[in-house]
Amino acid sequence: MRTQPGPFGPVQVLIRIAIEELEAWFFGDVAAIQRAYPKVSVHLGKQARYRDPDAITGGTWEALERVLQERGYHATGLRKLQAATDIAAYMDVEANRSGSFQAFREGLRRLVKEGDRDA
Repeated sequence: MRTQPGPFGPVQVLIRIAIEELEAWFFGDVAAIQRAYPKVSVHLGKQARYRDPDAITGGTWEALERVLQERGYHATGLRKLQAATDIAAYMDVEANRSGSFQAFREGLRRLVKEGDRDA
């Protein structure tokens, strides 16, 4: 979303509201989860519960914690910052299946593209 120029020059604003947790974006790239945590099944994304990352019920961080703990990771509880660092290192922004991630990605691209035109 682009706003009108203000008294100090052009203003660019991108509005995206994350309804669920960031972990839905991780479930959008199961290959990244599996590369970060090799004991997690490569078939995780084919399970009905995880096919639509943005529709995971009961909390996405809780689901990620369960998946990782079942494989022996984060035994004392999900360390969100560590998991985010581990998984994000392998994420493929082009292949992510999360609709909310795709909307965020495309919004950023539009914002950068508009900024390049103004330069």
